[in-house]
Amino acid sequence: MRRLTSALLALLAGCSALAPDDDRPPDHWRPTAGLPWQWQLSGRVDTSVDVPVYDIDGFENDEAVVRELHAAGRKVICYVNAGAWESFRPDADAFPREVRGRGNGWPGERWLDIRRRDVLRPLMAARFEMCAAKGFDGVEPDLMDAYTNDTGFPLTAADQLAYNRMLAGLAHERGLAVGLKNDLEQIPELHGDFDFAVNEECAQFEECEALTPFVRDGKPVFHVEYELDTDEFCAATGALGLSSMRKRLELGAWREECPRAAE
Repeated sequence: MRRLTSALLALLAGCSALAPDDDRPPDHWRPTAGLPWQWQLSGRVDTSVDVPVYDIDGFENDEAVVRELHAAGRKVICYVNAGAWESFRPDADAFPREVRGRGNGWPGERWLDIRRRDVLRPLMAARFEMCAAKGFDGVEPDLMDAYTNDTGFPLTAADQLAYNRMLAGLAHERGLAVGLKNDLEQIPELHGDFDFAVNEECAQFEECEALTPFVRDGKPVFHVEYELDTDEFCAATGALGLSSMRKRLELGAWREECPRAAE
């Protein structure tokens, strides 16, 4: 009986070793470099744009919009602000006053004290949970370069690295891909933690080369210009492998995409 029990225990131990680890985060979408995209943060989402990736506001759009885009074969990224408090969001009162800093130039927004990860972690986790519950495939946390701005807090590059890595971990724990928004100076340290990049105006400011670590990783750089005409940047950013288009600053449905390589 002892030998039988020992054998049974050994068998069970072997099965346990083969069982999946329930503590592992769920797998997430891993987009590839060169994917065309649409970025629309204002107005009713135009779901007819023929691109494989959409980036839309996570609060303003419900699961029905995500389902419609999925039915058309699109992947959908959830935009949320991770660097500033927004007075107009439904969770605004959950942010203590002591973590709200100076205005960032947008109405109703104030920089967050990203050093207070103890306070901000559960708040950002709840936002990412919202994205996951609505069926989004990824998340775009905005304002990830607070330490380079006049926030009202003595933020350092180390503070930003820790905060951005926290955001990447929160997204991956929920089965979401995650993008690095701007923060060009820290791309060498962070490109391995993120699944894609989102960039505004790297061509205008002659900074696009800084984004190439993502492309070398096989990850997309979703890029927009506001002031330049497409014939002023598309050739250069296309040669770097960026997914580029021109948008208006209000980020409505209008877009002017750079010519695709196959066209």
